Parts: sequence; C-alpha cells; structure tokens
Amino acid sequence: MPSVYVGCAGWSLPREHWPKFPEDGTHLQRYASQLSAVEINSSFYRPHRSQTYWRWAQSVPATFRFSVKVPKLITHVQRLQGCELLLDAFLSECTALGDALGCLLVQLPPSLDYDESVAAGFFLALRQRYAGPVVLEPRHESWLNAQALLVELRIGQVAADPSRISGGDTPGGWSGIQYWRWHGSPRIYHSDYDLSRLEALARQVQNPMQAGATRWCIFDNTASGFALANALTLQALLGREAGLWQAGH
Repeated sequence: MPSVYVGCAGWSLPREHWPKFPEDGTHLQRYASQLSAVEINSSFYRPHRSQTYWRWAQSVPATFRFSVKVPKLITHVQRLQGCELLLDAFLSECTALGDALGCLLVQLPPSLDYDESVAAGFFLALRQRYAGPVVLEPRHESWLNAQALLVELRIGQVAADPSRISGGDTPGGWSGIQYWRWHGSPRIYHSDYDLSRLEALARQVQNPMQAGATRWCIFDNTASGFALANALTLQALLGREAGLWQAGH
C-alpha cells in the first residue's frame, strides 16, 4: 500500500497519554516514536531558523515526515501577491528538513476569493522554487473554480472538517496527494471524533481506488487535547483496514 502519514498539528503530548510513549527524549522524539507525521503550525506565525528545522529532522526516524504551514505573511497579509522574497526566505528555512519535509500547507483566509491570475502567479512562483508536495486549504467558495490550475501545477486540495466550501470535505485538486485536515466538529479545535467517524475516515483513506496517492491525515482538534488520541486510533484503524484489503486480494 502507498504511504499514509498520520499525525497532529504540533507534537504536544497531553499528560494522560504519556504511558503510550517512551519516557526518554524530547517531546518530538517521543511523539515520533508512535506517529508517522506532524504538521508544523508555528511557521504560520513566525519564522524558524534553518538550524532548528535541521535539528528537528535529525531527531526523528528516517520514515517520519513534516508538513509545514506557509507563513501568514504570504497567505493573509500579502494575499498571495508579491511574495517572491518571502517564499525565498521561508523555503531557505524549512527545506533544511531535507527528506523529512513531506509537504507544504497553504491555508487561505476565508475572505480571499479566487483570482486566476493571482493564484497562477503565486503557485508558479512556488513551483519555480519547490518541486515537492503542496496542498491548499481554500476557505472561499470561489476556489471551486481553481481545480484545473491545481491539477496542472500538482497541488492537492485539503479535505477539511468542518469545511467552509461545497464538497470541501473530500480531497480535490491534483490526485497525487490527498490531505485530510480535521479541525474538530461541531466545535472547531475542541470536539472529539468518535470511533464511527474515525472508522469511516479509515475506509475512505484506504480506498483502493486511490492507489498511488500519498495520503495525509492530520488532526487539528488540539485545544481540548483530543487530537493525539484521535490520531493514534486512526493509525490503528488504518493498519486494520490495510490488513483486510490485502487479505481480500
């Protein structure tokens, strides 16, 4: 089966889950012993030195991957325009992750509507600088018109829960990468996901029709501490689903 990466937005370890993780090591090292990926959200708010990214990459297993959120200076302040120098600075930092850099996440403000010339200019500038996996989380309905551009430039569209756009709960854009980003519902950032929701997600992620795609499942419902338990449960369910799929073939 192709790679499936499961993790949380950040590597916080709520105390009640400590028995599931090694006692020794940094929080990141302990986290990475049980999960396969993490989403770095702090990069959205402030830059990190390249040495910091390099140190993080050196502290995790070789198969572990980081998703890095593009800074709000680019997405929310500049609104994707005139970003070339900002992209240069950001990429000079986060590419210090080396092979551990698994994905870039571009999350747009809800007020940013789709302008084809602006979007094409931004993603072309990004692609001139970075050839690796990229996903977009648009939050304005007009971005439904961006599908052809996303496919052309190999940009996946995030499957968000809850989603602000029609059909935004299923992956879109380029099919080579599929990225589920679950924020918590009905109460965003807080709500727990019950077993039935996680089982449904596991079946969706392991659908053989998606063979060949790299898949990510990130839990952003961190405010009340549910993300870690949801990620661990989903990872176990995905292992079970993979076994059932292989047994049937």
